[in-house]
Amino acid sequence: MNVSTRLTSLRKNEMVSATHDPVLYKEILQALKPETNRLYVDGTLGAGGHSLGILEACAPAGKLLGLDVDPQALALARETLAPHEPRSILLQRSYTMLEATLKEIDWALVNGIVLDLGASSMQFDTPERGFSFRDDAPLDMRFDPTRAQNAADIVNTYSETELAEIIFRYGEERASRQIAKAIVRERPIRTTGELASVIKSVMPRKKGMRVHPATRTFQALRIAVNDEMGAIKSVLPQAMRVLAPGGRLAIISFHSLEDRLVKQYFRQESRDCLCPPKQPVCTCGHKALLKEINRKPIFPSDEETARNPRARSARLRVAEKL
Repeated sequence: MNVSTRLTSLRKNEMVSATHDPVLYKEILQALKPETNRLYVDGTLGAGGHSLGILEACAPAGKLLGLDVDPQALALARETLAPHEPRSILLQRSYTMLEATLKEIDWALVNGIVLDLGASSMQFDTPERGFSFRDDAPLDMRFDPTRAQNAADIVNTYSETELAEIIFRYGEERASRQIAKAIVRERPIRTTGELASVIKSVMPRKKGMRVHPATRTFQALRIAVNDEMGAIKSVLPQAMRVLAPGGRLAIISFHSLEDRLVKQYFRQESRDCLCPPKQPVCTCGHKALLKEINRKPIFPSDEETARNPRARSARLRVAEKL
């Protein structure tokens, strides 16, 4: 039974969509090369698809730490990984707490880390979570439901300037000012449907337009609610510090902002000197921490995108600790 079939068989009460499929699954396993007696971390556990593959590949003695702030994901992953329970530790925790968590469970260094950034399919497919405008639901968008601020708070309390900045920076939306102005004019806005309608009033969907006018704004709000860029910046140096020499970090991103952060960090930490090019003598003392396994991102195959259209924007970068 393959991973997708096994995951589908574990879904109960329509907790998540039956279309969930671990993105770049084969590529992740090829990148990490799991072996027995080794330690691995899945910092974005989700439904447990990547973790299941890692645990099967590192049997009989390899172990895995799985982290996720989403209790719904964690519950599903516990079912998915139940056959490997003695070799897995699953915690409701952010990957930004990677170093502290490893210290807590008495793991010094690990041999592989996988991060699948952004929202998961099951989050998009659960209307009440408020990630999607396909259904009219409360504006939420929190990965961690205990987080104080949700999307409605931002939409209804931030100034027009602050909203425009978020929409432009995190959504790369050219009409950010017009959208922000419309949001402030129509407040209060409490549901995903209301917000999508406000955005459409500013940006009517043109014939042949493939992307919904609200897509970039919803992405921007989700990133802001969950401080996704800050989380990535926090975890990258932690990951390098906890990887054993020869250990690998594999990161899947879904939009250019995430990928740019990962790319820039990998490029910087693969160089011995960061001094200006024209400086005759190095004074920074920087030493390379890693080598890039693939300088260009790895994309899903045509077969995978045909099976799982949501995978089409995924890209994978892999680095190895020196």
